[in-house]
Amino acid sequence: MTGKIIKGIAGFYYVHIIGQGIYECRAKGIFRKMGIKPLVGDNVEVEVISEEDKTGNVVSIQDRKSTLIRPAVANVDQAITIFAVKSPEPNLNLLDRFLVMMEYQKVPVVICFNKGDLTDDDYLSELKEIYSFTDYDILFTSAKTLEGQEELKMRLKGKTTVLAGPSGVGKSSIINTLQSDVLMETGEISKKLNRGKHTTRHSEIVPISDNDNSYIIDTPGFSAVDIPDFSKEDLSSCFTEFDKVSDKCRFAGCSHISEPDCEVKRLLSEGKLSKVRYDNYVKLYSELSC
Repeated sequence: MTGKIIKGIAGFYYVHIIGQGIYECRAKGIFRKMGIKPLVGDNVEVEVISEEDKTGNVVSIQDRKSTLIRPAVANVDQAITIFAVKSPEPNLNLLDRFLVMMEYQKVPVVICFNKGDLTDDDYLSELKEIYSFTDYDILFTSAKTLEGQEELKMRLKGKTTVLAGPSGVGKSSIINTLQSDVLMETGEISKKLNRGKHTTRHSEIVPISDNDNSYIIDTPGFSAVDIPDFSKEDLSSCFTEFDKVSDKCRFAGCSHISEPDCEVKRLLSEGKLSKVRYDNYVKLYSELSC
């Protein structure tokens, strides 16, 4: 049978097989000999040991279409980063760090601002304006009022999606809402993986449909993001709105910091790029220069 690894911990891999449930598996020793470690998100073939106990062995791993470094998961279609609009206030420097990480790993991102019921439309418009110069899809949701939930579900359908965000932004509440229509298998998953008792400590996949390949990957809440190991010269390509216009800068490889005739700085002075985004770029560039 073929399924997806939804969690791996202490040498055990929990494999979700659509219509069958969750199997607790060990990986065959051949993977260790080959230097291959199964990852959360891997599509695998399972050899069943006990149907009654739902146990088995992972005997093969299908080719991965993508692999993330942070978090270490496979076959991700997109990422949704969740920040609250209030309680806590959104740390946009942290958000931009996450966006850089996903751009570096070539993963499409949707930005989700949750707790929209705690603020007014003017503030939501300010947040939207900051990212209006980018290509990122922006959603405003409320796990409390269910605002934006159907739109969010549409983005998730048939995809494997990483959900990431700092602690306290309502990520768990959103996940619980997204699972509300899932039938018996979700209860089985929750019981087998002990979900819902504590905050997330390991990346794990949660099926959000009983009959298709819609999965979300819950990741531990983060308060800081390390920039991947690349040079400061690569940073501007991860700010997509800067990268689009950089060919109009006077100098090839313009850092957009101190060079004359810089197109990014010109557009910034005309209000055609976000100063918040630019200031975060400068901070990250300075960190990479150390």
